[in-house]
Parts: sequence; C-alpha cells; structure tokens
Amino acid sequence: MANNVFDLAELRKLIDEQAVVPPRPPEETAVEHEALTFPPVQLTPDAELARLVPAVPLVADAIRLTAWTGSRRVTAEGMLPGPDAAAAAEELGLAAGRLRLIWIVAVNTGLLKIMAGQASRGSLSMQLTPEATLEFWDGVVMDVLDRADEGLTGSTVVDGHLAEMLATIYSVRSGVAIANLARGILQSHEVACAPGQVEMRRLAAALPGELLEALSLLTYCGLVEQTAAGRTALTPLGVWAIRRDLLREGHDAPTTAEVEVFADLSAGELVEQLVKGVATQSAVAGWLERRTPDEAARDLLAIAKDGTAGQRGTVGAILEELGPEAETPVREALDHPLVRRYAASWLHIRDLQAPPLSPEDHTWIAVDSLAALMHITGPAAGRLDTPEPGEDLIKLVGEMPAVGHPDTIAVLEMLAGAHDDEAVVKAARKAAMKARSLEHTKLG
Repeated sequence: MANNVFDLAELRKLIDEQAVVPPRPPEETAVEHEALTFPPVQLTPDAELARLVPAVPLVADAIRLTAWTGSRRVTAEGMLPGPDAAAAAEELGLAAGRLRLIWIVAVNTGLLKIMAGQASRGSLSMQLTPEATLEFWDGVVMDVLDRADEGLTGSTVVDGHLAEMLATIYSVRSGVAIANLARGILQSHEVACAPGQVEMRRLAAALPGELLEALSLLTYCGLVEQTAAGRTALTPLGVWAIRRDLLREGHDAPTTAEVEVFADLSAGELVEQLVKGVATQSAVAGWLERRTPDEAARDLLAIAKDGTAGQRGTVGAILEELGPEAETPVREALDHPLVRRYAASWLHIRDLQAPPLSPEDHTWIAVDSLAALMHITGPAAGRLDTPEPGEDLIKLVGEMPAVGHPDTIAVLEMLAGAHDDEAVVKAARKAAMKARSLEHTKLG
C-alpha cells in the first residue's frame, strides 16, 4: 500500500465482508484477484505445430506403446500388470520411471481404450487435421501437468511450483538460466511453506540436481528446450500449450496479433475498448510503445477530464504504466476537479512533489471507483486503484454525500439495493436522501 492509494480489491473485500453485493462465484473471484498479464507471443502457424506433435518423444513413445500393447489384460487400476510393464520397457527401450506417464497419456488421449479390464487400440488415429492434432497435444500437456500432484518430476519442490516455473519461462522468450529458475523456486517455496533454515539449506543443495532432472523430463515431454546460450526456453509447442493453460486459468496471455489491433487506436478508442472488456491490459503496453509518455498522458487525461467514472478509472490504470517522464501533463491535471485526486496519487506514488489528499479526497475516489464498477466489465475492473476507504463501510457511506461526487446517489442506491443487513440499508438510504437534499440545495 502506498501512502495515498491501495488496491481496489481491498475496497471490494470490505464491501463483500459487509454483504453489500452478492457473493461472487469462486472462479470469478480467483480471476479477479489473481489474474496476471503476460507479454504477447508470436505463435508458430498451426500446420507447422501439428507436424511437430508426433515427433515429441512422449507422443512417439505413446504411439509405440499403443502398437506394442495390442489387446491385453490390465490391472484393476487400468494399468499394465508388472510383467507386461517390464516387458514393454525393455522391448521398447522406455525408461521404467516414465512408463506410467506414457501409458496414462496413451489412454487419456484415446490412443488406447480400456473396457472390461482389457486394453486395446483406441479409435484415435494420428491422421488428424492440424486443429484436431493440436487439441490432442493440449490433452497430452494437461495429462503431464496434472501428474504434478502425483510426483511428476521426482522433486516435491519442483512439482509444487511447476506451473509458476513454466509461466516464468513463458514470460521470457529468450530463455531463463537454470540458476535463476532454482533461485525463483526457492524464494517461492520459502514464502509459501516457511521452512526452517536447516530445511532451506538442504533444499538449496538438492534443488539444482532435481531441477536438471525435471527439465530433462519436460524436454522429453516436448515443452522445453535449451537455447544456444544454455538457457531454458519453451519450445514452439510449449508456448502454444502453456498459453492455452494460462488462458484456462483466467490469465491474460495474448498473441502479438491480438495486441497489435489496439496499438494504433486513439486514446479515446483504447479506453472505450478497455471499459467494454474488449481489450485487456496487455493491449496497453503495445499502445504506449507507439507514443511518448508525455503524449500518451496528455491524450488519456483529456479523456478522463470529461469522461465517466469508468473512463477515469481506466485512464488511471493506464497511467500507472508510465514513469516520471509523464510528470508534466499529470501535474497540470492537478488543476482539474475530476482528475486532480488521481494526479496527486500518481505523483505521490513516484515520490514526486504533490499536494496531500484529505480524508474527503479519499472518500471521493472511493465513490468514483465504485461508480466505475458500474461501467467497466472484464479484467480492466481489477486494475483500478482507490484510496483507503476507512475502518468501516457504514462510516464510508455516511461520508459520501458531503464530498460532492456526481455519482454519489447512484452508488448509494446500488449499495442499499444489494445489502441484506437492515442497518446498512438504512444508512445507505439515509445517505442517499442527504445527497439528494444537498443536490437540491445547490440547484436552488
């Protein structure tokens, strides 16, 4: 938390705890509070990717194991009996530790089918369209990643942080040094599990070797490769598959083509697309790259000065991507009544001289941020910042009429209409009546 702003999620949390709005579905909440924006990627054409799939060692071995299996009995768990598993590993030259994964992939993708305790060739043929081949590949990767809970790599620590490790590699297309991967995993593990110093020293000693083994397996699975500089990068198939997985998890993982369509929009057009949820935060970086910070800030602030709360909130989120180079237009905005508070917050965050924000200013932006939620849909809503709302929601509601926000009545009616606590409903209605009275007095 900075000295003048805090994440809008804190305000929403306060509201949710007070039951002001209906509870969000778990999946929506997870996306809202945990969704990440990844750099855009250039995907290899589908047809070229599809040609690569059968050559992935894991896929090739699954196809060979299917042919070898023919038709034979399986255990109650649907696996090859011990003697058959040993024979398959020896005759096909498969690593015994990987046979289980190969078998699971063959069965789950339809290469093999199991009925009445009998395994036989499935209906899936590898003579597929590029689209169908990539769907098959997506299933293979999901099978691999799902095995992390069962000890995929042989390293509990690597398995526990496998998804974030792959996401890290996805973010750095030039590849990541193994030492940096190990350091990142150790840091994440320390934060998540708080092991003691003795355990951390043990992990630090063991992890490099475990990580090399894990990367060897992921190479076998077709997900990673070593660059000429000795770094670990995703393969073209890995990029495609990990992006699919990130999208399933609700993250913003665009392609270069998806981002480029927004790069030449005007500031007003970009803000409109963000407010409507058509564009995501990933579009912002490409848009900013085409403009100087000064130019971008001036164009955006011109929209905010005459726009809705949703537009102001969206502009504020974009401005957060700019550094001190945008100081001049932001400082000039201190003279405008609808954006001066955002400008002051922006300057404070960057340790630049700015007027302080009063408690009334904090309440005003809280109202503005809540009003913005009535306009904004999609991931952009989770990018807004707002000042500390105070210790108690009822106190905040009581302070709203006095700050003169143009959307105060609408926000109070929204809160009152959704709350199931009569005391809060009464406070919101009372505040709305007071706001109307103040409005009539000004008009009179």
